[in-house]
Amino acid sequence: QVQLVESGGGLVQAGGSLMLSCAASGTIFRVNAMGWYRQAPGNQRELVATMTRGGSTNYADSVKGRFTISRDNAKNTVYLQMNGLKPEDTAVYYCAASFISGDYWGQGTQVTVSS
Repeated sequence: QVQLVESGGGLVQAGGSLMLSCAASGTIFRVNAMGWYRQAPGNQRELVATMTRGGSTNYADSVKGRFTISRDNAKNTVYLQMNGLKPEDTAVYYCAASFISGDYWGQGTQVTVSS
């Protein structure tokens, strides 16, 4: 069984920064792609950023230049550094990871950006 546990969400003023972390635990042989998604009230879940095991990244246009995804393969952990936060970044942020056994999601962490 695999678990993804996120941390680092919270309330921040516009222009501020937050860093999210997500650690995978359990029976893990190899973590492939890891990433972050978000869902705001009334909206569908959307991709924020992903990173392959080899380090290739993909970002949503809305966060390019402000957010940075990174990972520590030895710790099975993925991070999301969020700078220049805007009120429209307010959402529940979910960690996702792809394993040989399938894809898993974290429970989500709330990020609220006040104007």
